[in-house]
Amino acid sequence: MKSSAILLISCPDQKGEVAAISDFVFRHGGNILHADEHADEESGLFLMRVEFDPKDFGFDLNDFGRHFSPVAQKFQMKWRLAQSSQRARTVIFVSKYDHCLVDLLYRQQSGELACDIPLIISNHADAQPIAEFYKIPYAIVDVRKDNKLEAEATIQALIDQHRPDLMVLARYMQILSNEFVNRYPQRIINIHHSFLPAFVGARPYHQAFQRGVKLIGATSHYVTEVLDDGPIIEQDVVRVSHRDTVDDLIRKGRDLEKVVLSRAVRAHVENRVLVYGNKTVVF
Repeated sequence: MKSSAILLISCPDQKGEVAAISDFVFRHGGNILHADEHADEESGLFLMRVEFDPKDFGFDLNDFGRHFSPVAQKFQMKWRLAQSSQRARTVIFVSKYDHCLVDLLYRQQSGELACDIPLIISNHADAQPIAEFYKIPYAIVDVRKDNKLEAEATIQALIDQHRPDLMVLARYMQILSNEFVNRYPQRIINIHHSFLPAFVGARPYHQAFQRGVKLIGATSHYVTEVLDDGPIIEQDVVRVSHRDTVDDLIRKGRDLEKVVLSRAVRAHVENRVLVYGNKTVVF
């Protein structure tokens, strides 16, 4: 595939921004491949994703900031530049339920997810044979009520060693501390087995069954210090009926969970997500 550069921008909405960005890419020899934009009237923000071919660019992309600075300052832009050739180092966390893990590993191996997975972290040994099949190191960190600080210190040491760009909680049934989460803003993705904001916390399918819902869903979101309340990246639903038991809801939900999580991870590693406030734009 052709290597491209991806420019992600958010700034106050005002005239001339698209023209200025397009002109900058053109003047320096770039060729725009995709351009997506969104103006949020409520917040007054403008968000844009520009993907361009830098093959004939007039300077090295490592020097992009110095050249782009006048445009960014004029329009008060927050921006970052990514390259499609840079694969996100992704550490996966899992507990006993392995359906999301298996789906992510298969999609990564098949080339659907452009990331590298140097490590899987778990508080159980159940998924270790899966990691061995895919030849990925598997670290077991026992987490109990009386050792949470020590367990998280061990996890932090593993993260420091492997330096991931992204962490994915693939049905990891432990709550990370606020201190840990706040070190990695918009770099931890979770799958919640519910159509948030309904049925937060544990046993959401049981909650949904007691409520007699006609739809169940799954939600993938960035992790924040507020449980199950981070910016939502992807969601989906499936219809259920009065004939469905709790086990039926769980079975249908698992199919949703793995697809929704993989979509969210793919959007992130392809640099298609922009966060503003507690919301996202996914281009």
